[in-house]
Amino acid sequence: MKGMFGRGPRTAAGILAVTALAAALTAAAQPVGAQSRHALRQGVAKESAGSRLGKCGPGELCLWERPRFKGKRRVHELSGIDIESCTPLPGGASATSAANRTGRPVTLYQSAECAETAEFDTHPSGSWTPELPYRARAFKVWEH
Repeated sequence: MKGMFGRGPRTAAGILAVTALAAALTAAAQPVGAQSRHALRQGVAKESAGSRLGKCGPGELCLWERPRFKGKRRVHELSGIDIESCTPLPGGASATSAANRTGRPVTLYQSAECAETAEFDTHPSGSWTPELPYRARAFKVWEH
């Protein structure tokens, strides 16, 4: 059986490729808003500007109480952290968004005791997570 345009057989991979191409062309045809055009003229990608809404400097782990880097921000620097030790957030606090700029992987834990029976995820250095899938109550910074 011939596929689209009479060229070759129809395959699931071929249909998926055509569907993906159609979606990409449709997205590319969408008008760019004035704000996006301004950001592109300034050499700043809209995605980059939107994904880093909070401030977090080099060597810091930044945790926000609300999604999308909003609310109270807690900053932890390597100089004040015991590497590979569980560090609970002070005063029973929790975080729902995070930025890891420590230069090391960081594991965020739902449990204030870093228990692996609750949710936990490791975030590589340079990662910005606008919405964690759980409230983080503790973390560990790893050597490597």
